[in-house]
Amino acid sequence: MFDFLVQRAAISVVTLFVISMIVFTGVRMIPGDPARVMAGSEADAAGIEEVREKYGLKDPIPFQYVRWVGLALRGDLGQSIRTHESVVTTVATKLPITIELAFLSLLIAVGIAIPAGVLAAVRRNTVWDVLTSGASLCGVSVPNFWLGIMLILFFSVRLGWLPVAGYASVFQDPVAALRHMLLPAVSLGFSQSALIARIARSCMIEVLRQDYIRTARAKGQGERIVVYKHALRNMMVPLLTIIGIFIAIALTGTVLTETVFTRPGLGKMLVDAIGARDYPLAQGAITVFTMIIIFVNLVVDMLYAVVDPRITYR
Repeated sequence: MFDFLVQRAAISVVTLFVISMIVFTGVRMIPGDPARVMAGSEADAAGIEEVREKYGLKDPIPFQYVRWVGLALRGDLGQSIRTHESVVTTVATKLPITIELAFLSLLIAVGIAIPAGVLAAVRRNTVWDVLTSGASLCGVSVPNFWLGIMLILFFSVRLGWLPVAGYASVFQDPVAALRHMLLPAVSLGFSQSALIARIARSCMIEVLRQDYIRTARAKGQGERIVVYKHALRNMMVPLLTIIGIFIAIALTGTVLTETVFTRPGLGKMLVDAIGARDYPLAQGAITVFTMIIIFVNLVVDMLYAVVDPRITYR
């Protein structure tokens, strides 16, 4: 296990290094002059040139990247161009909101998808199977932003049950926090629950065809024991992979969801930073997203051995 962790850590570092280069270069290819944004609309050419000199924007991109990496290794991701606050402090403030949204959407997706997919596989070619397949197809086809707008129009504007925008801390007022996060979590989790349900159904059908399932039934074990004790655990390995992918999709999906629902998380901050040509803030947000996704993939790989003892890392 230790060798496996060392190997994965080395791969993760290389992956993060390559992605950081791509992000650093890509952000600077966004149209617009960040020096003009920082200097303000009233600044003259001399003022803009002074800003370029101050922030090192006149240096070649490779030199800027090396300087940024050196600071990042010491825990300094720079300062926001707009607010002049530390990027680390800003990201640390916004990240819990995004994690809360992603976690709640994951609970909704898994809580709906796995029972629906298992039941559709156990009762294959029945009305329940047809309904589950139809709902899954609709869930995959409906765009998140359109679903989010429809949820706002119905539950917030028409019925007035849930707030349109804003945020409440779960530590200060859990009920208000749930009311603020419910609609974006449903919007983000619904389409992913459809995908997980379809894969859960396919995995369960494949497992139910195995010889050991027929043997368990031949021994007289009840269908409930066969499904939950034997089949369900063996279908969890491919399902864990999908859940890991979902977490990555959920984190990146918060960019659009938080923008639609005006939630002050890391995703909306990233959109605002790109719009304002705030290079340090955009780089910091994408770097944090990348680190979380790499960590989640590592955890999923380790959970394989927990779910299936036959899997070992040597």
